[in-house]
Amino acid sequence: MIDFSNFEKKTKITFKDKKLLEQAFIHRSYINENPGTRLSHNERLEFLGDAILELIVTDFLYKKYPSYTEGELTALRSALVNAVIISEIASNIGMNEYLLLSKGEAKDNGKARSYILANTYEAYIGALYLDQGIEVVGKFVHKTILPKTEEIVSKKLWRDAKSLVQEKAQEFVNFTPAYKVLHESGPDHDKHFTIGIYFGSNMIAEGKGQSKQEAEQKAAEAALKVKNWLD
Repeated sequence: MIDFSNFEKKTKITFKDKKLLEQAFIHRSYINENPGTRLSHNERLEFLGDAILELIVTDFLYKKYPSYTEGELTALRSALVNAVIISEIASNIGMNEYLLLSKGEAKDNGKARSYILANTYEAYIGALYLDQGIEVVGKFVHKTILPKTEEIVSKKLWRDAKSLVQEKAQEFVNFTPAYKVLHESGPDHDKHFTIGIYFGSNMIAEGKGQSKQEAEQKAAEAALKVKNWLD
């Protein structure tokens, strides 16, 4: 069994059932490569943790922003509970060091690893809920994810940048934005795209991402800043 004592010190949460903690870090690929493993993979825990995380975040946003509509709250929750932010938080608290993966998955540090980390964070929440209940999970989520709320609200990152830039461009310059791939690199499992956003023939800004959709969103966000359309 892996020694999670340093991880428990870092999170200041000590599990009663160490098997639950270990199971939260077991990826399906590890089980496929090590069929004799006494514990199962973390997908059931992830299923549970995903629902609990959504409940805690929803409850927090509902109380914090009483004037927000249902649509605005949904968009803000989506901006908070997404794989990019969750994987970043999981990495910051050291989850990457404890993942149990197949040899192949262990070599991949691209987009696939980000999703694995995000799923592990949710599995950890599921394990923590079973081990210590909703109150302890709530404190953990408030400490790790919810501090991101202020930044997302102040920078208006919860609004869909592509929709917003289209609305503003039509209002102020009478153009519908167009997106073009400027550069593409990397193997199929770890692509990197650079995309430009254009008003007519003028490129306003560019964005980078591991999918065309992500790069387009980044380009739209950059264009909003260039045009000072964020307020």
